[in-house]
Order: sequence, then structure tokens, then C-alpha cells
Amino acid sequence: MMHRDLVRGMALSLAFVLPVAAEPVTTFTLDNGLEVVVIEDHRAPVVVQMIWYRVGAADEPAGHSGIAHFLEHLMFKGTDKVAPNAFSGIVEAQGGDDNAFTSWDYTAYFQRIAADRLDLVMEMEADRMRNLRLTEEDVLTERQVILEERAQRTDSSPGALLSEQMRAAQFQNHPYAIPIIGWRHEMEQLSREDALEYYQRFYAPNNATLVIAGDVEPEAVRALAEQHYGPLEPSEGIVPRERPQEPPQLAERRLSLADERVSEPYVLRTYLAPERDPGNQKDAAALTVLAELLGGNGQTSVLARALQFDTQTAVYASAFYDGTSIDDATFGLIVVPAPGVTLEAAEAAMDQVVADFLETGPDPAALERIRMQVRASDIYARDNVNALARRYGEALSVGLTVADVESWDEALSAVTEADVIAAAQKVFDRRNAVTGWLTRPEPAAEPAAAEAAGETE
Repeated sequence: MMHRDLVRGMALSLAFVLPVAAEPVTTFTLDNGLEVVVIEDHRAPVVVQMIWYRVGAADEPAGHSGIAHFLEHLMFKGTDKVAPNAFSGIVEAQGGDDNAFTSWDYTAYFQRIAADRLDLVMEMEADRMRNLRLTEEDVLTERQVILEERAQRTDSSPGALLSEQMRAAQFQNHPYAIPIIGWRHEMEQLSREDALEYYQRFYAPNNATLVIAGDVEPEAVRALAEQHYGPLEPSEGIVPRERPQEPPQLAERRLSLADERVSEPYVLRTYLAPERDPGNQKDAAALTVLAELLGGNGQTSVLARALQFDTQTAVYASAFYDGTSIDDATFGLIVVPAPGVTLEAAEAAMDQVVADFLETGPDPAALERIRMQVRASDIYARDNVNALARRYGEALSVGLTVADVESWDEALSAVTEADVIAAAQKVFDRRNAVTGWLTRPEPAAEPAAAEAAGETE
């Protein structure tokens, strides 16, 4: 029997020799403005419905941070047809599952269910698009839930707090600086009136994309969409998403967060980086490959080899980038120093590796391997019907097109050594950087030492 890795490697090679068949995608728009994407995948009798609203944390009214995520919670409170908090139970009783998520650029809801139950979940999702019912008790209860979520996920995590502070420093003028969960003092003031005003304006067919992926036929989906979503009235409050943009950034910002809960100190740096643009994904593709080259693999990446193995300066080193956003994204580097190595030394070593990379460029064999791995990962994601729906829904929600989604593989395959170096030289500008140190507090001075230093209480 051949080794499983060998078989997988052969499959990978074939994936790059043979043309990759694109999944059948059909698009149409209802009279009320709802955009519909149907992705056919007939391998199993399963379907995913995703509704993507083109509104997120970066679109919130000033002083109301967290309301996008707050409304995501409130959307499960029911309508005249569906009892409060019964939505998920109905989906589960049909053998399916559902959830929702919020980002800076969108808010999305989905159900994964047997294909013959699509009619039911489409009726339910269309119902709550315009017919949500909220009581004061609903709002008070769920507001406490999101405050507790912030306490658990952010306030109790030094790493999350550092990232939040760094993001606020990274974006000096753009609303991407605002945390998706919201600032606590503003979350505490969110009201029923705030939620309903936001809901009535943004939750409408002309501000949404419906993605149906799985064992479906486009014409059958069109008929169901016309039946359930077609009668819904559009919102008159939808306007172009014109956001404040970043001014030229003139100086690196540095932060240090000391917290006694920190077990492993680390250095984190983020840079402003270009996003994927409609019709022009070259820079984003190069940055995607650059992130994989520098820190995508804990064994073979440039940072890992140099810092974890060659010099044993770090126990972990990585790089990351995701350009699927409306406005500027970030490119990040992180290093967790080995025991006995200071954060200062770890940062210096990280900078040296980046400088060496800029001077020598990527190893051609490594570049070819990374291009193959990145594209293969993108291809394998198509095996999951939920990932298929998300692939298209996320892209369309940030202004990309179906053609952009379908040409992403080609953009990744076309990345050259010159493209990678050009992208690296552009992104690694310390004027556009925020560097953060996460550490433990310095030990308190001993009484004798404090007295000798002339300190008093």
C-alpha cells in the first residue's frame, strides 16, 4: 500500500497539471435588489443557505460600537411566525445546524441542512430579514450576553487586548480601528431603539447577497427566492459605503502591554497592506504567497527555519495576511522568543530575517512549493459546501465579483519571485507599522533595593 502522504502528493501534482473544473455558478438579482448566487454541488443531498448583509462593525454609527454584533444576537429573538429563540431549534429538529458571524465589512447567517428542507429555512430567513420582533427584555438580556462575551474573549485575554490596542493604533482614521465586539462603555448603552433603527435601515434585500450552495438546481432556487424573498420591501437607507480613509502614516507606533496572566511573552508587528481589489488581485496574491513563504509553515518557512532551528531564538514564528476586505488590510509577523531570549533580541532577530529575505529573495524551489500549496489549499476548500458558500459570499460582500473569485487560483499561480519581492518592499515600511510587546510586569523592587534607590511609599 502506498503511503498516504505519497498519494496526497500525487493528487497535488495532478491538481496542477490538469485544469481545475470550476463549480457551476449561477447569479441573478430579484426586483427588490437581492443578489442571489447559486453554487451547484450534487455530490451529497445537502444544501447551505447563507445570507450576507453588506454591513459590519466598520459601518456602525459613531458612538454605537458593537451594534452590528449585537444585532446578530438579536436576530434569533423571533418574529410573529417564529417564537423567540426557536429558530435554531427548528433547524436542529430537521437535522441541520445554523450560526452567524460578524466582521468589519459584513454580517452573515447560515443554515446547513438536507436539500429537501431548503424551502423551510429560506422561508424562516426571509421572515426575519424584515419582521424581527424585539422586546425591552430581549435587548437587556442579550446586551448582558455580549458584555459577558467581551469579558471572556477580550478582557480576560492579554493577547486579545494587545491586538485590540494595536488595531486602534494601526488605523488612525478608518473605522477598522473599532473592535467588532465593541468598546465596553458604548456596548453598555446600546438600546432597543438603536438596534431597531440599525436593523430597519440595513437588513433589507437591496443590501444583501443570498448564497445557496449544494444539491440544488438554479431554477428551483430562483422560484423559492422569488416566493420567500421577492415580496420583501427594499430599504431607502442604503447608500454607497464611503468611509474615512487613512492619511499617510508618518511614524511607527509601538505598544507594550504587561499583564501578570501572560505565560509566553511575544513580539507582534502589523503593517498596513493592500486588499484584494476587483479586477486586480495581483498584489494580494503576492502578499498571500509572501505570508506563506515567511511564516506559513512551522517547519519550512523562512522565519521558522531561521529563528526556531538555525539560531533557536524562538519557539514559534509566523506571518499572516488576509486581503479580503473593502479597504486596507494588515500583514503581520509574530515571534515567541525561546526561554532566556528577551523581546528586544527576538524583535532584532525577526528584523534581520526580513532584511535578509529582502536582499536575497525567495528560494525558487520554496516559491514553487508555496504557490502549489496555497493554490491546493484553495482547491481543496471546494470539497466543503459550507466553504464554497463562504468563499463567494465573503468576496461579494467586500465588492469583489464572481469573476474575481473564479480567477483567484490563476492569480496565485501567476505570482513570480519579482512579484513577491516587490510586495515585500512595499509592505515592510516601518512608517506603516505598529509593533507590540506582550510581556509580564517587572518584579517589584526588593525593600532594601528600593531604600537604596531613595524610593518611598
